[in-house]
Amino acid sequence: MTLEEYSKNAYDAMLDMDEDLAYETLDNAIEEGIDLTALLTGGYSAGMQELGEQFSSGEVFLPDLMYASEIMQTVSAKIEEIMLGGETQTGQKGSVVFATVEGDVHDIGKGICCSLLKSNGITVYDMGRDVPAEDIVDKAEEVGADIIALSALLVTTMTCQKQLIDILNERGIRDKYIVMVGGAPVTSRWAQKIGADRYTEDAAECASVAVELLASK
Repeated sequence: MTLEEYSKNAYDAMLDMDEDLAYETLDNAIEEGIDLTALLTGGYSAGMQELGEQFSSGEVFLPDLMYASEIMQTVSAKIEEIMLGGETQTGQKGSVVFATVEGDVHDIGKGICCSLLKSNGITVYDMGRDVPAEDIVDKAEEVGADIIALSALLVTTMTCQKQLIDILNERGIRDKYIVMVGGAPVTSRWAQKIGADRYTEDAAECASVAVELLASK
């Protein structure tokens, strides 16, 4: 089978919330040496994104979305383990605190970003989803992070990205952190408006930009 065929199976597995098909597709792709990053982004992630859009329009209910998210997390973890060669990276290039902002339960894109960041030797503190801005800042201060990365998949939660930057400014620590933002409704114009350092469109760009920024920090 080709990458396109595997990606179609992965996409369908996520839309149908078919756990068996999702795992079988991944196992077979691993055996055949398929590009797992491409499969993750073009298959599993694309399916989850469509499922998220169906949730937003009321076609899919939250329990279904959460079940699909658990499947996606298992797939992402297995791919991450393979990408890292079964070893934990030491984060020699720096560290990132990553979170989906408060009010938003979509975290699949974030999970893929975290996997690619780790595979590039960056330490990642994944705070999960629906995380208040104050907690994200506190975590960054606790671990001495270099980058704060924020994902927002709903227009209504985008303002939480601005709220975090406002908190950094209020505490007088804005210059300590590189702030990266992303998510389906987020744009480079929004990033500039709120004073974020960079906007990235997808997981691959997120990882490459983080490496670039850390190298120049």
